[in-house]
Amino acid sequence: MNLHQRRGVIYAALALFLLLPAAGVWGQAGGGAAVPTKIAVISVQEAIAATAEGKVAAAQMQAQFGAQQAELENIQKQIQDVANRLNTGVRTLSDDEKAKLQRQGEMMQRQLQRKQDDMNDQVTAARADIVDEIGRKMMDVLDRYSKDKGLSLVLDSSAQGTPVVFGSPQLDITQDIVSLYDQQYPVKASTSAPAAPRATAPKPATPAPAPAK
Repeated sequence: MNLHQRRGVIYAALALFLLLPAAGVWGQAGGGAAVPTKIAVISVQEAIAATAEGKVAAAQMQAQFGAQQAELENIQKQIQDVANRLNTGVRTLSDDEKAKLQRQGEMMQRQLQRKQDDMNDQVTAARADIVDEIGRKMMDVLDRYSKDKGLSLVLDSSAQGTPVVFGSPQLDITQDIVSLYDQQYPVKASTSAPAAPRATAPKPATPAPAPAK
């Protein structure tokens, strides 16, 4: 299951879990008056990332992929060096030398793509694990918060296809949930990890020019 699928499961679960109380949204009071709906908005993605656990997990993930990212950047530099040699030697290199450099550049570009795809898959899986672990616990926190506040409906503004077009800041409970989550699931000092360079994809390699004829 990829990251989007796992997020979809969490968001679907959140929506089902939080929308159920809305069945009695307009219940009748003693005099027959309608009871107004209490609505709140949360960005689940933002909340997960803002928790202490989320920050530590992100830093650990960045450190985990730091070596792979450095390797990708090194290959990218080598590809650029080959391209520069071909460009500067267009009039001085022999056809055989140009063809050799061209093949070398193409081989390194294929190597870069394979390694980049592999790292992307690993990063996606690692992020999905973070979302799964924190998301499940966050649903419990959100459930208790909703009951304590008497909320009838909570909308996730970060979910794909969300009906939220506008939400007043007074309705946003994201920071409240983050604070409650951190209180219930405090991060021990020993689990903290220093931030490492973010594992991001290197810029696309500059294609090596074809050998001059």
